[in-house]
Amino acid sequence: MTASIHFDLLLPRRIVFGWGERRQLGSLAQSLGQRAFLVAGSRTLQATSIWKEMMDSLTAVGVVVEPMATITQEPTLEDVDQAASTMRRFQPGRGDFVLGIGGGAALDLAKAVAAMGVNDGPVRDYLEGIGSGRTLQHDPLPILAVPTTSGTGSEATKNAVISCNDPPCKKSLRSEKLLPSIALVDPELTVSLPFQQTAYSGLDAVTQLMESYFTRRAQPVTDAWCDMGLKLALGSLLKACHFPSDRQAREEMAAASLLSGMALANSGLGMAHGVAAALGASCQVPHGLACAVMLPMTLKANQESIAAKAEQLKIFWKQRSGPAGGQLHAPAIEVLRQHVENLCRTLNIPTRLRDIGIRKEQIPELVAGSRGNSMNGNPREISDQELQTLLEENL
Repeated sequence: MTASIHFDLLLPRRIVFGWGERRQLGSLAQSLGQRAFLVAGSRTLQATSIWKEMMDSLTAVGVVVEPMATITQEPTLEDVDQAASTMRRFQPGRGDFVLGIGGGAALDLAKAVAAMGVNDGPVRDYLEGIGSGRTLQHDPLPILAVPTTSGTGSEATKNAVISCNDPPCKKSLRSEKLLPSIALVDPELTVSLPFQQTAYSGLDAVTQLMESYFTRRAQPVTDAWCDMGLKLALGSLLKACHFPSDRQAREEMAAASLLSGMALANSGLGMAHGVAAALGASCQVPHGLACAVMLPMTLKANQESIAAKAEQLKIFWKQRSGPAGGQLHAPAIEVLRQHVENLCRTLNIPTRLRDIGIRKEQIPELVAGSRGNSMNGNPREISDQELQTLLEENL
């Protein structure tokens, strides 16, 4: 008797993907309402003709744009509360929606504001892990998400990651209703990203795809997305970094990022993202860099638990065969680890925590800050003591 197949998927209502598809912004926005509360990211993009073209497309269909916030770093409690307070003064209601254009930080802030602009109190009360347990009483406004980086996949996730200072941590405002109504993914919007940002965001996508594949909450469909996404990302990230105008590389990275968001929203993550959140909150390490530093040691720590499933990854079959396409000879997990380590080395990613400014006395705080939804999805249980040892060994 064959095993039965089960899955439970949550996705944006509509996904529009393709080079130049930003030209549909006006018509897509019009399908959601007549007034857009705008949360933007890159100020560099706002100075370009592309930005003017996008704003003009909204005006042309009668959509009124009300700027709420511009953000270039990961959103804090204060960022959310301030933007939500601004939105409430406009008395949002029927016919209004939130338009997020930017990287993961901007899209996370857009999702948080879509919720908090129509719910009362500070956002901290609603955060998992540190909040007071409050839940959203009113549905968030519809969200139209337009990513300008290829990494977080936030356009396809149901949470908004918020940075907190007391205690230093990153926690999520999470609700299925935070999933964007429309994700408009135009890879051309990522062409202007510099080398470092392309590398960091791309490695975030790679980490998400790998962790979503190996998480204990993985599903058959998310496995397929991860396999496809890894094939795209591992084959195009270097080219996107070194040849930023390469259309195929940018398209493949944007698709990989989208797939990573779709996967993690339905399966979860693991140790790399758990610790990366703490590295960002406590030590201000950029998220993509933190993920890249943590991924090799996470694969090593989980090696025994994920070795069998790694054998199912189709993307490495060719690399593991003999010269004439003979029998597979190298364990998939070893090929995977080597590939990741080579990729990080080529992109000048540090291999030790001390190389990104981490000191031994910070390790206990990092361990405490690593506990959360991401760590809960790790393929096996990792105690605080083991995690502390792992981090100390990689100083």
